[in-house]
Parts: sequence; structure tokens; C-alpha cells
Amino acid sequence: MNKENLSATEYFLIVGFSDIPQLQIPLFVTFLIVYLLTLAGNLLILTTIYLNAHLQTPMYFFLTHLSFLDICYVSVLFPKLLTDFFLEGILVSFTKCLLQMFFFLGIVTVEVLLLTVMAYDRYVAICNPLRYMTIMNKAVCMWLAAGSWGVGLMTAVPHIALVSKLSFCNSHTINHFFCDMTALLKISCSDTFINETLIYIDGVVIAIMSFILIIISYSKVAASIMKIKSKSGKEKAFSTCASHLAVVVLFYASVSSTYIRPTSTYSTKDNKIMSLSYVAVTPLCNPIIYCLKNTEFKKALSKSKKAT
Repeated sequence: MNKENLSATEYFLIVGFSDIPQLQIPLFVTFLIVYLLTLAGNLLILTTIYLNAHLQTPMYFFLTHLSFLDICYVSVLFPKLLTDFFLEGILVSFTKCLLQMFFFLGIVTVEVLLLTVMAYDRYVAICNPLRYMTIMNKAVCMWLAAGSWGVGLMTAVPHIALVSKLSFCNSHTINHFFCDMTALLKISCSDTFINETLIYIDGVVIAIMSFILIIISYSKVAASIMKIKSKSGKEKAFSTCASHLAVVVLFYASVSSTYIRPTSTYSTKDNKIMSLSYVAVTPLCNPIIYCLKNTEFKKALSKSKKAT
């Protein structure tokens, strides 16, 4: 597919992994397995929580949103990615590219906010156990979840609006496996200062501030756990936080290593590899972490298997 056939602003050529043809089949099989396992793992969490009445608590309410979010996450990228393995680059319209970017950025932001809300939920549960169900009542949980989705998706709108104004006069080839923001800014012949500034503002206001709030929540949680005298009590309190902490560390480590840096330092090959950590690894690991680390969930899952 020649770049010359592309109109000035209508289409982009997504390279994908066609620059390493010897890995096409292994990568296709790997991504297909990851996609199916991610769907299965998160659907398992949703089904288990739905079928077990004692899991109808705020903690698992937010977990269902996180699982549904991860299903949306991989479904935005993987179906298209799997078909691209059989093509030497694929044309995608500018509109579809922006649409994929919108959902991707929105979903990532929603996940940041949901992880923060889940940390607050653990803080209330451990530091204010007697008032937990009063503070985290059904209405509050609904508002927190709806707010995370609403703010997250709306945050992506300014980015898409700014990208839609960029010119791409030199190249329309995106050396990535999806319409990645940094890859698109790299090939633009327009001044991308405002775009990059907005990325950093969002990074500070949403990502970093959310991370700080998570740290504050767990600092207070740790202080409360240390005051518990019995060893079993400490272990039980810690077990309710361990899964969420592991997910937070995995998510922030993968996303920050890719996006919290100047476009001038962007390397297409390095970015493709790093992108795999949050595109494939994180959504797959989330259900594994919750299934293996959460004792209450494992018991509920075991009961569900016996019932069937």
C-alpha cells in the first residue's frame, strides 16, 4: 500500500508489526490467546459477583466496573489488531483513527479514576468500618462510578479536538499497531506544543493527583492496620487491599513509562514494546490478580463451581 495513494487528511497507514514478518504468526497466536483469556477472566469476575449475594458490596461493585472497563479496553484494540497481522499495513480513515483514540484515551482515564475510587473505598472500609455502609451507600457508589466514566470520557474530547486540527503533510504512516497519540504527534508537521502541554496537564491533574490520593488513602490504611493487635486481623485487612495495590502498581508503571515523556524522545520500536504492557498485560493480569489474591473472591468462585 503506497503512501502516495493517501489523501492529505483522510487516511493513515498503520504499520502494525509488519516490519518484523517472522513474528507475524507467533504474535497473532499470542494476542489471540491474551484477548480470549482477558475476556474470559473478566467475564468470570462479573458472573461470580452477580451470582453471589454476599459479594454485593461497594468493593465488588467497583470491581465489576473495572472488569467491564477492561473488556472495553481490549475490545477497542484487539479485533482490529488481530486482522492487521495478515496485512502489510492497513489503511484507516482519519475519523476512525480519532474514534479509536477517543475510546482508548477515555478508557485509560476512567481506569485511573476508578482505581482512585477503589482506594478510597478500602480507606473507608478499614479506617471507618462501623460507618462503611453508611458512607459508601448505594447512591454514593453509583455517583462515584458514573463520575469516573463521565469525567474520563469527557477528558478525551479536548485531545481529539486538537488532533483533528493537525496537519500531516510529510507522512501518513503510523509506525504503531493502533492510533496512538504519541505516534500521531510524531508524524505531524504542525506545532504540537499545545497537544503535548495538554497531555502533561492531564498527567498532573488526573494521573499524578489520583496517584497521590491513592498513596494518602493507603498510608492511612497502613496506619490503621498497624494498630490491629491480632495477626489474623492484620492479614485479613491487608488481603482486602493487596489485589488493588498490585493492579495500581502494574497500571501506573506501564502507562507512565510510555506517556509521561516528551515526544522528542519517542522511539517507535521501544514504544510498541512498552505499549504491550498496558494494552495486553494489564487487562489480562487484573482478573488473575483479583482471583488469586482475594480470599473472599476465591471462596465465592469455589462455591459457584460446586453449585454448577
